[in-house]
Formats: sequence, C-alpha cells, structure tokens
Amino acid sequence: MRKLLMILLVVTSSAAAANAPYTSLRPVARPGTATDTAAIRRVGLFESLRPKSRDRKSRAERRLARKGAVCGDIAIQGIAVGRVPGRIKGCGIDGAVKVRSVSGVTLSQQAVMDCATARALKSWIDRGLKPAVGKRGGGIARLRVAAHYACRTRNGRKGARISEHGKGRAIDISAITLRDGNEISVLKHWGRGKNGRILKKMHRAACGPFGTVLGPNADRYHRDHFHFDTARYRSGSYCR
Repeated sequence: MRKLLMILLVVTSSAAAANAPYTSLRPVARPGTATDTAAIRRVGLFESLRPKSRDRKSRAERRLARKGAVCGDIAIQGIAVGRVPGRIKGCGIDGAVKVRSVSGVTLSQQAVMDCATARALKSWIDRGLKPAVGKRGGGIARLRVAAHYACRTRNGRKGARISEHGKGRAIDISAITLRDGNEISVLKHWGRGKNGRILKKMHRAACGPFGTVLGPNADRYHRDHFHFDTARYRSGSYCR
C-alpha cells in the first residue's frame, strides 16, 4: 500500500512539472525586488551612455575652436572676437570673427567680419576663385585684402549711409598672389589678356554668394579692387 502511494505521488509530480509553462522557470521581476532594481539600473546606464545632440554639437565646436576654426567651419581659420561696438550710430558687429585664411588661402591681413560674410567668402573661393585661376602659377597662395571692417560711411563721403564695411559685412580684394610668386592685380590686369579674363570670371562668380559685387566698371572708387558684401536686395544681387 505504501509503495502504491509513493508511485502515485511521483507520477503526479512529474505530470505537473510537464504541464507547467516555461515562464515558470524564469525569475519574475516584481516591484521592489532585487531583479527589478537591477533592471532599472541597466536602463539608466544605457540612457546615460546615449550622446545628446546638444552635447555632440558643443563638443564638435570646441574641437574646431582648438584647431583655429571659426563660424563652425574648419576651412575658415581665425579667432572669435565677439561684439565689436561702433563709434558712430549704425556701425558695429555682433559675433565678429577675425579671419586669417579660408580654404587654405591666406589673407594678407586678418579681416574682421561676421560669420555670414566669412561663409560667403569661403563659397566664392571654393566655387569661383579657385576654378577661375585653376593651375595657373601653381594655384592660389594669398588674397591681398584692401579693406575689411571699418566704421565709416559709403566711400567715406560725409552724410552718406553707413557702409557695409561698418557692419562687418564687406571685404575688398585688390590682388591674388599665386604660389609661384606672380600676382593677378585688379588695377594692372583688369580687361587685359589672360589675367584680365580670370579676373572677370572670379568677379562674375562672386555674384550670388555676395549681395553686392563691385569692380572697376562700377565707378572710380573701385578701379583698383573688388568690393564684396553680404547686403541683400529684393531684386537679387547687385553686380557691377
């Protein structure tokens, strides 16, 4: 009789184990249990490892700044200046930068401007200046900067409106120095030979990146340089 009872108990236990769901073999996390606490910690760890977009951007900007980049572009090298107050009403720059080179092309003097103008200069150098010069003289080494930020009226005339130079939105270029030491000068070469044709190409290419493009054909004030600024007009870029 005792043997029969033992056999029945074994059979019953085996059947119950066979019919139990597989999930019964896994620990169930209940609120407040050690298993639940560990799971929460793991989730928190994964969340902390996810880089935030703002953090990524600020780290990238710091890395660029350490390399000498300004305006968030490694191709624009210089230093951040910040606010530049004007000595007369209408002058001054918010967030000014002092640019020393753009896309590998050195400026003859560090030019103060805002970032919109620095980016326009980069666009012109990459898409207009370099293609226009090509391999002539081994390529471009330097831009001769005739003027950049200056708190003054247009063309220095008394009573005239504030120049875009006075707002950090303009740069004047008088010549391009090539790697072999030769120079393409606006004053000497405009309208003359191959260098003259190169100058016309780069002048035409500036119309778009810049809102105003003036050269020797504009007036007597610009016979020896190109004036580029980022003023915008409803009718589009003004190019002469």
